Amino acid sequence: MQITPVGQTRPGFTHHRVAINAAEIHYVSAGTRGSPILLVHGFPETWWTFHKVMPLLAERHRVFALDLRGFGDSSAGDDMQDGNTAAADLHDLIAHLDVGPVHLAGQDIAGASLFQLAAKHPADITSFTAIEMGLAGFGLEALADITHGGAWHIGVLAAPGIAQMLLTGHEDAFLQFMFASMSADPAAISPTDIAEFARTYARPDGWQGAAALYRSMLRDGAAIKAIAQAEPLSMPVLAIGAGGGEFTAATMAQVSLHKIRTVLLDGVGHYAAMEAPDRMASAMLDFLADVDGDKL
Repeated sequence: MQITPVGQTRPGFTHHRVAINAAEIHYVSAGTRGSPILLVHGFPETWWTFHKVMPLLAERHRVFALDLRGFGDSSAGDDMQDGNTAAADLHDLIAHLDVGPVHLAGQDIAGASLFQLAAKHPADITSFTAIEMGLAGFGLEALADITHGGAWHIGVLAAPGIAQMLLTGHEDAFLQFMFASMSADPAAISPTDIAEFARTYARPDGWQGAAALYRSMLRDGAAIKAIAQAEPLSMPVLAIGAGGGEFTAATMAQVSLHKIRTVLLDGVGHYAAMEAPDRMASAMLDFLADVDGDKL
């Protein structure tokens, strides 16, 4: 169902809502031709993290970006949320869009959900682009170890109810801090961007999606590793690194059957889609042209 956007949008974007697995999923589309791309955000983001990239990709592709359940303008659904639930949502959304298989691209904490989708439903996926992404079971858990330089916010978000208790009413300040601390160019994330993200995290259940994915990250390493051993990715894979250096490429090389393509965006922080949309889109378009060319 097409809807009037509640928050920010851009010319040529249309907003939609669909019921999936007891949740209401909000997604945005752009472009009218070419092979389809599905973009999946990380934290502390929503679909809006791709708003600069989407018009560039839409020159050659149909592009879709969603809010994962519990994020943005998607509902949280029931309490049984984890990476596997998000993967099931993505599988059902692709079926609803009726454009598959899709070029899947996503980043950050969405990684495990995207990997499970691609491993379990390879017919859904033409290619996989991993952007600043790690996987539980392949070193991502170390980011929660604050005694060795890990990130404090992971434990705060994973602990039930703590984010709501500490961050309610402080969403704008928290997001400003997060983006500034992990960006090479904090000015690339504008006050308008911060306000749009804060608008949705300020909802009564605004932290629920992030909490679910971080809890999955801390407990699902063995399961993700088992899936990777039994069902490694068979589709073409592009790993785009930025602030995290070679971490994304090193991770994806371990879970892919074939040699992966790698791109490192020098001088760019963690939020590549907002900091370097032109360079990120160029890397993706070159990769997708090669993949689609193989299909002709």
